[in-house]
Amino acid sequence: MPDAIQGTQPSPEPPAPPPGEAAFFDVDNTLMRGASLFHVARKMYQRKAFTLRFAAGLAWKQLRFIMRGETMTDVDAVREAALAFAIGIAHEDILALGEEVYDEMIASKIWPGARALAEQHLSSNRQVWLVTGTPVEVAAVISSRLGLTGALGTVAEVIDGLYTGRLVGDFLHGSAKAAAVLAVAEREHLDLARCWGYSDSYNDIPLLTAVGHPVAINPDRKLRRHARANNWPVYDFRSGRRAATFGLSAATLVGSVYGLWRGFSRFRGR
Repeated sequence: MPDAIQGTQPSPEPPAPPPGEAAFFDVDNTLMRGASLFHVARKMYQRKAFTLRFAAGLAWKQLRFIMRGETMTDVDAVREAALAFAIGIAHEDILALGEEVYDEMIASKIWPGARALAEQHLSSNRQVWLVTGTPVEVAAVISSRLGLTGALGTVAEVIDGLYTGRLVGDFLHGSAKAAAVLAVAEREHLDLARCWGYSDSYNDIPLLTAVGHPVAINPDRKLRRHARANNWPVYDFRSGRRAATFGLSAATLVGSVYGLWRGFSRFRGR
């Protein structure tokens, strides 16, 4: 009698990998001291893209940002000004400028403590993303240079290789950051309850509450109060308290304005 033919059973589907973990870092005053867009503006001034008065105005906003944190009024003003002066600028020029800005201005502003936190997450096999209102071209350079997973930033419209002065999607701020993180979590199969979020600003509460492990870094007053009320960890990498911070901030402003003025004077004297 012939042997019975055995039916073949389909191979079981491999189990789905467990949801991943990640850390999401704001950039300005969280990963680095001050506002990254200010340094982009300084470099643009050096290339004679706008006037000394405009550059000095950005320097003043930089001082206020370092001292008290961001306000929506300042955020909106800087965003509109940045979009206005970007009209007609070549996209490839901004890509190259991002590399120069990092090397000359941003690298020295990275908080060692914040960088150590990012590296600790990487060593624990977690993804590390930057989430910032900074132009995505600049954010991507910072992420690449620090060896992070990637960057989410504000995207400006480019047509025929030139910036139009309009945005693609929302300015990445406030609730828009939380939406961007949710999109990444879905795409990368992340469990947000097991993820970390880092920011200095009360405006980033939507981002911080979207993750299971929110952390305040160099927080403004409102975020510090909120963090304490909710038992969130608080890290302050600024040297000293308010008096020392003021001295550092004032030196930043004076040095920036003086450098801009010297450059303007040399240009005018030609």
